[in-house]
Amino acid sequence: MTGMSTIRPPSGSIRLFLAGDVMTGRGIDQVLPNPSDPEIHESHVKNARTYVELAEHVSGPIARPVEFSYIWGDALEELARMRPDARIVNLETSITRSNDDWPGKGINYRMHPQNVPCITAAGIDCCVLANNHVADYGYGGLLETIETLSRAGIGSAGAGRNLAEAQAPAAIDIPGKGRVVVFASGTESSGIPRAWAAVERPGVNLLDDLSDHTLEQIRADVRRVKRPRDVIVGSIHWGENWGFDVPEEHVRFAHGLVRAGVDLVHGHSAHHVLPIEVFDGKLILYGCGDFLDDYEGIGRYQDFRSDLVLMYFPTVDVTTGGLVDLQMTPMEIRRFSTRRAPSEGIRWLRDTINRESRRFHTEVSVNEDGRLELWHA
Repeated sequence: MTGMSTIRPPSGSIRLFLAGDVMTGRGIDQVLPNPSDPEIHESHVKNARTYVELAEHVSGPIARPVEFSYIWGDALEELARMRPDARIVNLETSITRSNDDWPGKGINYRMHPQNVPCITAAGIDCCVLANNHVADYGYGGLLETIETLSRAGIGSAGAGRNLAEAQAPAAIDIPGKGRVVVFASGTESSGIPRAWAAVERPGVNLLDDLSDHTLEQIRADVRRVKRPRDVIVGSIHWGENWGFDVPEEHVRFAHGLVRAGVDLVHGHSAHHVLPIEVFDGKLILYGCGDFLDDYEGIGRYQDFRSDLVLMYFPTVDVTTGGLVDLQMTPMEIRRFSTRRAPSEGIRWLRDTINRESRRFHTEVSVNEDGRLELWHA
């Protein structure tokens, strides 16, 4: 890596930091200063500390408790260098004291509310909550999640006390530049239970389908809120946890989102990176992969390399909403912290993205700083 000089976005543009799933519950929650009751109700694991022990067996001891900033590791230095105007992640855990785990769900993620400084430590502006773990501890746990984030000064999108709140976007003001407006939704294909759909009671913004009718509803919502110099982010939790294939239905819907006024599609659910596309000049990230999780030592699905993660830094023109450039910083998860990826990991991410994005005529290369850069034919 070169020196610590910052990399400013060009004038007339907004740079974002986007990440996929940030899963601060279960094992990660156990190493933070205020761990929840470690009892969990999985078929094979009954204590969240087991995931800490598995990670330590593979990567070495984790001194406990860690500082709140610990989980971000080298990502904090990279955020300081890239200076994004807005920081958006998919927060895939419930932040609650509740012990009311959702019956029959199998896997339940929970972080203690007093550990929320681990989110503010990275200056996160918006947490997307339309996912399949945010209500793992019931509707009450979901409401506590939203309230805890709000008290910490963190915006959220994709969940609420009723359908209107769940569908409402989060707006991030960028002084002197414009706004970033985040619409968030999810699909049952990602594992979100139908019972979690917001109606007159709390829930998430769960899409009924990926039809033209749904796209027309989104188009109307975007038109209602969009102002000049707004960058519209459509964040969507969809698809299977494992597998590189992007269904044609997802491609069609992502293209439809762009035609409906969305400037950038922020997809997530798969635990590893998925293809990238530029459609009509707008960026589509079909799946950003995990960014923080407690999977170290589990030993399944190694071929997908969920330990290798990306910090996505797209720069968007505030006048047109078009993509100016995309830089991605490769990282790896070690001892529940993100560290700079080794050269082998950088090459793996480059080659994987290029192989899977070939159908979209998209290619990335490695620059002299070890970041991936997107090229679009």
